[in-house]
Amino acid sequence: MTYSNHEKVLKQLEVKPAKLKKFLKHNAPKERGMGIASKRCQRCGRIRGHISKYGLNLCRQCFREIATKIGFKKYS
Repeated sequence: MTYSNHEKVLKQLEVKPAKLKKFLKHNAPKERGMGIASKRCQRCGRIRGHISKYGLNLCRQCFREIATKIGFKKYS
């Protein structure tokens, strides 16, 4: 199970209500108010490598893919 998607486990446990209840009690992710997990990429949902400068709210991988489309220029 990854940090980004716990719905896969919930789908598997739908037929087992007792195990589903226990899973939700102990393992369901909670809303984050601060810290690294509070900011996510708007495009793909990644937590790591987040660029929030200029209100971009993208991860570095998504930024590299769409940087030229949104007007950034690469100087080398």
